[in-house]
Amino acid sequence: MKSDVHVFAPASVANVACGFDTLGFAILRPGDEMIVRLSKKPGLTIKKIHGDQGKLPLEPEKNTAGVAALALLEHLGFQGGIEMEIIKGIPIGSGLGSSACSAVAGAVAVNELLDRPLTKKELLPFALKGEALASGGAIHADNVGPCLLGGMVLIRSNQDMDTVKIPVPEDLYVAVVLPELEILTVDARNILRKEIPLTDAITQWGNLGGMVAGFMKSDYELIGRSFEDVIAEPYRASLIPDFYKVKTAAMEAGALGCSISGAGPAMFALCKGDEVAFKVGIAMQQAFFRAGVGSERYISTINTLGAERIR
Repeated sequence: MKSDVHVFAPASVANVACGFDTLGFAILRPGDEMIVRLSKKPGLTIKKIHGDQGKLPLEPEKNTAGVAALALLEHLGFQGGIEMEIIKGIPIGSGLGSSACSAVAGAVAVNELLDRPLTKKELLPFALKGEALASGGAIHADNVGPCLLGGMVLIRSNQDMDTVKIPVPEDLYVAVVLPELEILTVDARNILRKEIPLTDAITQWGNLGGMVAGFMKSDYELIGRSFEDVIAEPYRASLIPDFYKVKTAAMEAGALGCSISGAGPAMFALCKGDEVAFKVGIAMQQAFFRAGVGSERYISTINTLGAERIR
């Protein structure tokens, strides 16, 4: 058994336009870091949280990382003491899977500390328990899945925790722009329609199928044609200043498609090649600047590793 472990869990883009609650992928950065070590004090203690501006609780049962870790420790029957230190690299309410990232980091770090009694995929239900705390009890694996497992992940069933990794083209890049705004997931969900017309549902199904097929066939044109969300984007766009101007800027710079990452306010654009991705990211950032909104920009390939030990 190790005396201490340091892990990194990456940010993730959920929904991927037409894949509402069913599709997500991990990016290289930003991400959360987690340090856990054995302690003489029984139970789990969260010693410190860096970078959260005092927004997150230190009580393990009220913290997504703590809940995931506690669930895993109970499952394993561990009776000793563990001390946890959380380094938040993903802003809360960013649309980049901040709560999922903490939950994944908590589960992975404890599993590593105890010499990996479970596989990564076996950690999924424990990480989801942490994520459920932040989402009011609802289980959504489109952030947790890719953050934990890496790559592009299709959630066939949230209830059954049935996930499928989807191969993607090697030259697929993403530009992510995070504006200096905060949107709570609960607000982004409340703005959505409770019932969806059959015509919209059929359009969404077709686009999701087309996008997955495009990834698997390395068909960039098909990916672009499928990049339409008729379920969430038309309503959530109102929460982001000049959303359509930012989207237009991305498309004019060469993006395959552009939409909202998760519940927002982060926006992402898939691109063919890193040069296009850099141009697209700058164009999106400039569009936000013209709207009077500052932002951070990240250019990344699809992160195929997911959460991992870094020391």
